[in-house]
Amino acid sequence: MNVPPQPPFGPPQGGVGAPPGGGPPMGMPPRAKPASMAIMKRELRREINRRKHEPEINFLNITAMLDMMTIILVFLLKSMAASTASLPQSADLTMPKSSLTSEATEDGLAVLVSKSTIVVDDAVVCAVPSDATHGVEGKYKRSGANDLYIVPLANALQSWREKDRVIRAALGKDAGSSEAKIIADAGTPYRLLVEVLFTLGQAEFGKFHLMVLQGAKK
Repeated sequence: MNVPPQPPFGPPQGGVGAPPGGGPPMGMPPRAKPASMAIMKRELRREINRRKHEPEINFLNITAMLDMMTIILVFLLKSMAASTASLPQSADLTMPKSSLTSEATEDGLAVLVSKSTIVVDDAVVCAVPSDATHGVEGKYKRSGANDLYIVPLANALQSWREKDRVIRAALGKDAGSSEAKIIADAGTPYRLLVEVLFTLGQAEFGKFHLMVLQGAKK
């Protein structure tokens, strides 16, 4: 009796479901080729650069801003200082002469009292009558012709006083009062000068400087 030949024991060569001739099983992806060291380094550098942040955009430099504000403050203080060499002289304002030899101060607000106007910080605030023996006109005063308080002058002084108070506090000076330089005509009546001084005192100006021209030595 002839018996047909039997296949050998075990799965066919190449594994279950393997195609003829060997290779990976059917349905599974082929094994990837290992990357070289150069490719791995290149990809690592690319990922590091992608995740990198500039440190300057993550914080605010306060020190530089404080330095800038200090420079601006010093510039404002210098610009507010008046020069003693630029005193006005005209036919409407002739300053009196003095035999004193001390230098004039550069501090304080300049208040000009000429024959026709009162000027504060380069702005005309009040007119002076041709006959100023009784001071300025009653319409400029708080309660009539006999009052010493000049309202438009006081309003201009208060605006300057608020700025001077802040500057004095920042410099460590006494902010309780300000200084004023009174540049008056030599023929200014006493009554008008008293009204100006009284209004300055009411506006918290505690120190006054009467500006004069240095006369010839005897």
